Amino acid sequence: MRDSVNILLVEDDPEIARILRDHLRHEGYEVTWASTGMESWEDFKEGTFQLVLLDLMLPEMDGFTVCKNIRLISDVPLLMMSARIEEESKIRGLGLGADDYITKPFSLAELSARIESHLNRYRRYQGKKLDSGMQSYNDGLRIDTLNQQVHLHATNVILTNKEWSLLTLLASHPGRAFTKAELYEHVWGQPESGNSSTVTVHVKSLRAKLGDEPHHPRWVQTVWGSGYRFVGEPME
Repeated sequence: MRDSVNILLVEDDPEIARILRDHLRHEGYEVTWASTGMESWEDFKEGTFQLVLLDLMLPEMDGFTVCKNIRLISDVPLLMMSARIEEESKIRGLGLGADDYITKPFSLAELSARIESHLNRYRRYQGKKLDSGMQSYNDGLRIDTLNQQVHLHATNVILTNKEWSLLTLLASHPGRAFTKAELYEHVWGQPESGNSSTVTVHVKSLRAKLGDEPHHPRWVQTVWGSGYRFVGEPME
């Protein structure tokens, strides 16, 4: 294997997926295949991948949405594949954070070259990246992403998985307003479909555990008519 590189292949056409999977395995990569957008999102959250090869036209959740969700939590190389050649699709995909866009049909040799190029660039980036995994804020909040722990004034705060996901998603994008639909889609892995009250309940519980007052927020601020944003001030 090439340094145990695991590629998430997202393609709903079984024949195309088989060809790509067999080729990549022959090249020495590990490959996890997902046939729907929802399946790929679940696989990504549960696994460890060094690159994502993502089709655009997918059932359940399209490639644009999968790309957006992945980019909220990871900077792993992401290559979009599509038979659509419209410039708007390429611009949209790259704007959502895709690293490359390859139009079907393409040669397997070209695909391999692009994958290797992006992996090499990512390895260099990772070598320079330093992240202690500890985020400290004024008013005593500390988020330990490596050990998945939250402390408030040195006291461990016990969060549910959903509360942890909400907090770390918001905190990793300070100042950005997330709609309730975006939060539900990202944390619960499903289209919102009128379930915004679920997000509200979990944010209320998260705030209660952090002692955060909605009208005087130190960390999670309500964006009226929309959703929430993280407003914690990092310690200097």
